[in-house]
Amino acid sequence: MGLERISFHTTQALHSIAATREIEQAAASHLPAHTLMQRAGLSAARLVCAIAPHARVIWIACGAGNNGGDGLEAAMHLRMWGRDAVVTWAGDDANCPPDALASLHRARDAGVLFADAPPVHWDAAIDALLGIGASRAPEGEMVEWLALIHESGKPVLQVDVPSGFCADTGQWLPDAIHSIAARADSMPANGQFDSKKYTLSLLTLKPGLFTAHGRDACGEIWFDDLGISHAVNDPQAWLLGEREMLASPRMHASHKGSYGDVAVIGGASGMQGAALLAARAALHAGAGRVFVGLLGGGMVVDPMQPELMFRDVASLDLAGKTVVCGCGGGEEVRRVLPRVLSSSERLVLDADALNAIATDESLQTLLKARAAKNLLTILTPHPLEAARLLGSSTAEVQAHRLFAAQTLADRFACTVILKGSGSIIASSGVAPSINPTGDARLATAGTGDVLAGICGAFLAQSGADALLAAQRATWVHGALVGEATTSQVVPASELIKRISQR
Repeated sequence: MGLERISFHTTQALHSIAATREIEQAAASHLPAHTLMQRAGLSAARLVCAIAPHARVIWIACGAGNNGGDGLEAAMHLRMWGRDAVVTWAGDDANCPPDALASLHRARDAGVLFADAPPVHWDAAIDALLGIGASRAPEGEMVEWLALIHESGKPVLQVDVPSGFCADTGQWLPDAIHSIAARADSMPANGQFDSKKYTLSLLTLKPGLFTAHGRDACGEIWFDDLGISHAVNDPQAWLLGEREMLASPRMHASHKGSYGDVAVIGGASGMQGAALLAARAALHAGAGRVFVGLLGGGMVVDPMQPELMFRDVASLDLAGKTVVCGCGGGEEVRRVLPRVLSSSERLVLDADALNAIATDESLQTLLKARAAKNLLTILTPHPLEAARLLGSSTAEVQAHRLFAAQTLADRFACTVILKGSGSIIASSGVAPSINPTGDARLATAGTGDVLAGICGAFLAQSGADALLAAQRATWVHGALVGEATTSQVVPASELIKRISQR
């Protein structure tokens, strides 16, 4: 495969740190010593030249371990290619791992300049301080070097992961250097994320690069498998790709009944807008018919979307419909949840429906019983709602997003979309997936209601595949913001207008 930019066109396997180590050890057992580090260093050198083609002075900040060895190997190549490679090295010969020591000698023999302090003037940098094996955040002079790198505004290539970052979880390591994490994640004054930050993931792609703080910390992500092929039938997770998420074209010989009925139940007094957003989204996402049962009443027609059909909640027939329940439901949603949980063949639960279930064991029992009756369920919690369902804290959910989503899916035998940066889609018995689309412009009121509505429409059309419906809905929802051209949020109502354009 070689060096490639991750562009999210196809679904790709994501491997944990432990699995990556196993792949590395298996490959090293039948390759000549030092081969993988040589390949990693060459790849890093090639990439830094590609992202900073006019850079003359390249500063390589190297740690004491094998991540530093990759940087030393890169420095050797850069020197051989006529670049001024300046290395600051946090190690020493006596304690250097064998592969890194070999690269150290190669760098010295090539005439690489080693310095006690970063060069005064430099054009690009390589962060090769700490890799995936780090258990502690950078300390001492490493902190100073990283501060210079992240505050410079110059191109920086991070080898395997940003130093101090956990490739499994997408979080900074415990006792993280908060000042560095803040600098690495910050948005510049022009409102655009730093386009000069790059991460080269080696041997495998790791899940933490794409969820939680991963996208902010990593910037543009590249990958090199180092020429090692490995089985992908047992990854920790999958990174969703556009090719697999595209919907099949509609058949000419079809009618509105071919695309399912969706019933949206929510919208307590003062919160009808949430239910209307979900209903409009379901209609624009392709549902054949959309019914609306407002818990707060007060509407018989939506003048902005007259296609929606309003019904009294008590008399709303749920048979054969995909139900989206909870958007703006308030406390009033509790009284309808027993019927919704027991009667809905296909169900999307969001917002206040999730909050009600989190505090009511009888509702939890009804939710768990749905799978035994072959009833399909998708939960769409944000981290706080997930924490309530799990009896934990938002911080705990965010610290282990893959685990939290999978735990919810297994506990309630359903499909779960844990929203946030790199939304996690989990279902019982399969590896979870991470959605790469969307950005912070979705961080505004109502966008979650839009996602619930899209889920309802896709679930109504998907037959018995709740997981695929959830994956497709999450992908499309994120893709609605388009390419990042502004720091302004995209209002939920604007998202709805874009759905049918895809």
